[in-house]
Amino acid sequence: MEVFMGALPSLLPKLGDLLVGEYNLQKDVKGGIIFLIAELESMKVALEKISKTPADQLDEQDKIWGREVRHMSYDIEDSIDTYMVMRGKGSELLATQGRFKKFIYSSLNIVAETKIRRKIGKDIRDMKIRVKEVAERRGRYKMGGVDAKPVMATIDPRLRGQYRKAEELVGINESRDEIIKNLTNGDEMANHEGKIVSIVGFGGLGKTTLAKAVYEKINATFECRAFLSVSRTPDMKNLFKAMLRDLAGMTINDDTMDEGSLINKLIQFLQGKRYIIVMDDIWDFEHWKLIRCALPDKNAGYIIMTTTRNLGVANRIGGAYNLKPLSLQNSRILFYGRIFCNEENDKCPDEGLAEVSNKILKKCAGVPLAIITIASLLASKRKDKMDWYEVHNSIGTGLMEDNQDFKSMKKILSLSYYDLLPHLRNCLLYMSVFPEDYEIKQDTLIWLWVGEGFIQSGKQGKSLFEVGESYLNDLINRSLIQPVYSYTCKDWFDCRVHDMVLDLICSLSAEENFVTILSGMNQTCRSEKDRRLSLQNSNTDQATLGATIISMSQGVRSVVVFGSAFDLIAPSLHGFRVLRVLHLFDEHCISQGSIKCLGNLVHLRHLAIQGSSGFQLPEELGNLRFLRILDVAGSSIWSLPSTVVQLKDLMCLKVNSGVTMPKGFGRLTSLEELEFLSVKDDPARNIKELGHLTELRVLNLYFSSGTAWDDSLNKSLVECLCMLRKIQILNIATYDCRGEGYLDGWVAPPHLRRLRMSCCWLSTLSAWMPNPSLLLDLSYLEIIVRDVQQEDFEILGRLPALYYLKLESIPNNRLGVHGKLFTVGAGSFPRLEQCKLRGLLGHMMFLQGAMPMLTKLAFEFLHMQEEREITGTDDAFDMGLGYLSSLQDVTVDFHYQFYSKEEVDEATAMLREATGIHPNNPTFRIINLRDSDDKSCPDEDGDEGSDE
Repeated sequence: MEVFMGALPSLLPKLGDLLVGEYNLQKDVKGGIIFLIAELESMKVALEKISKTPADQLDEQDKIWGREVRHMSYDIEDSIDTYMVMRGKGSELLATQGRFKKFIYSSLNIVAETKIRRKIGKDIRDMKIRVKEVAERRGRYKMGGVDAKPVMATIDPRLRGQYRKAEELVGINESRDEIIKNLTNGDEMANHEGKIVSIVGFGGLGKTTLAKAVYEKINATFECRAFLSVSRTPDMKNLFKAMLRDLAGMTINDDTMDEGSLINKLIQFLQGKRYIIVMDDIWDFEHWKLIRCALPDKNAGYIIMTTTRNLGVANRIGGAYNLKPLSLQNSRILFYGRIFCNEENDKCPDEGLAEVSNKILKKCAGVPLAIITIASLLASKRKDKMDWYEVHNSIGTGLMEDNQDFKSMKKILSLSYYDLLPHLRNCLLYMSVFPEDYEIKQDTLIWLWVGEGFIQSGKQGKSLFEVGESYLNDLINRSLIQPVYSYTCKDWFDCRVHDMVLDLICSLSAEENFVTILSGMNQTCRSEKDRRLSLQNSNTDQATLGATIISMSQGVRSVVVFGSAFDLIAPSLHGFRVLRVLHLFDEHCISQGSIKCLGNLVHLRHLAIQGSSGFQLPEELGNLRFLRILDVAGSSIWSLPSTVVQLKDLMCLKVNSGVTMPKGFGRLTSLEELEFLSVKDDPARNIKELGHLTELRVLNLYFSSGTAWDDSLNKSLVECLCMLRKIQILNIATYDCRGEGYLDGWVAPPHLRRLRMSCCWLSTLSAWMPNPSLLLDLSYLEIIVRDVQQEDFEILGRLPALYYLKLESIPNNRLGVHGKLFTVGAGSFPRLEQCKLRGLLGHMMFLQGAMPMLTKLAFEFLHMQEEREITGTDDAFDMGLGYLSSLQDVTVDFHYQFYSKEEVDEATAMLREATGIHPNNPTFRIINLRDSDDKSCPDEDGDEGSDE
């Protein structure tokens, strides 16, 4: 909510804390605080009302007043935080002294406390005067209330999508025909069951245009039809009247009829009729629920289409159809057609403009609205390469405001922005601190939100990070942030925003003075009070930029630096006295002198130094009593100062895998994420202290080579893991990929989402996972079971969210043991996409309906003779691979010391035949594991072998 309310959401609770007895403030000071709380709460309510009005419709006086309140709230919070820091220093110093020194320091502390209380008393009185002035100034010059201001009627630019000629549409036929086929079962005249489809996608992707194309193609075969727009804030009575007008030809002039009466009329008319209706632009599922009441579902052959930008809404409506961006070929046709009036031509008529055209289309990313907007702009310009590059370089910077087409596009995209709750607007606008096309890890982004204070408190027992995850998922569902998934971890991804959304949020961010961007190419306009600085490029006049940074330092709360630009800020870093967030992305060479002042930045909540070298963290780091996030993973830091254990508010600690944690780290009881804990010098102590960190959700536990895995260490580790009941993501690793420790006695925690174990094993899976149906979120599993049994596949097959499985067995004897037959039954592993099986002494058999989403399968090949004995056939590859309907890739491990060359050739030929007759014709790969005792881990994708 900061973009509208500044620091008010976090400031008000802090003012309330000052009233409690432990601060021992004077009576008149407490009275001033009570006054401040009352006034600021009233201002907060007024700002919440203002925030609901789009900026271009907002009264200018409201803008000025709101900006003044925000700046004032920052300054007040800075004063309150400074007081708390000063007071906290005295209490901490007193707690660390002996008896005699404690008496001396206690006496001195009384004097210091008196001075501190006098200062906060004066500050509160000054704040009270300032708040009164701000309130009175608004009263003196305000001509009318927020709600009294008339709003100019504007034409919705999305209407053009409904009336675009069919011949103007590019690349829409395939999607149109696909939807029609799904709706009509291939027969437009069939009296099929009622169907619902909800077209979902990014703003400007062409949802309305596609829905209109489908509607125009098939509506003639229905008895009654309607195409209606719902919008963000629909008048439901008028909407139902419009439905009656278009479907039944009824004109309702009776204003006394309520929604219930209108719904009944619609039901009576539509009962038994074949109807088609399009409800365009649905934002809220509650609106849809009311609309659905008016549409009878017992009719034969009705069709309902909806469009929405929100995937969550589409899924709840049903029949979600994700509209894909245009292909590059169709993007070119649309682009060149608008500029050069070409007909169905994807070649640039001007070869000199082809390169820059491709760069522009890459930024548009297949979004028709973006392509049309930029093409319309370029059509009015000279066909000059430099002019086109100027347009290309301006996209995503918020600098296209003067162009009318861009204004229209911004208006369409901004509808999604203003539909967000205030806290989500903050999170989205924050993406403007990142350069164009920058991909940021989801956990890094959420921790930045936490450090910035956008997430004030958990809800329903959730941590701040978990609330942040829900914020991110909401923005993704609304198509405002794009996830970039990794191949194996679909719940772990990077984030980015479309360049057109970046252009919008950079523009809005500049309007609200939310982020100041300094770069070599572009720079947002500066105000007198900058609060966030994004330094994106060092290729600029360093003297000018350095002076600019120094002038900003007093009020800046957040600094995010990319590339090698840290040199520009290092000399003035000590001057950022109220800095809350310092994050250095990419490569930096940092001198020890420039980093030494970190201990003086006592307001820091978030400190991240990634990919940097040449420094070590100073002992003064322990002064940062408010620090919540410390991320130095990927830097040159290989040891932490002992004072780290004083950071009692620390929630996230990321270090390199070889870093030794200082003694006493078990006191960091607020930790939720720890990466890495390296267990090497004193395993017993490390494991014991780890057991105190009961708030941990994420843990990367690293055992060094040569760790003595005895019964005592195994028992301690099990006891420790049993205490970490909130753990969701756990990685227990070592250089040695074979299991040496055992974890019998540990039961899978209920919130587990991802588990990787490469150095520990379980005797039986059933004891570790007694009730798999309760593990609703377990999606990624790498586990070693001493001796895999058939029931293990039955247990794992019931995990509802599992999409990645690596199951390994380490039996005592690989040779001379008769193998087993493992079957995977119908309906098991409903979400599994990748499966890797190692060390199993048995033959796999897949039944029809098993693993319906599996795309990648890897397994070890047993001895040919044993394969034949198990299957009872000469065909050792009779595995039922043909029943794996989504299979795309098969990898087989051969341990060559078990086979002759002839046997390998025979097995290879049989594998080629088995995959060759599969409907998907999957590729297969052979990995040559020449030494079964080799403890090195092959690449995760098995790239040691050759593709066949």
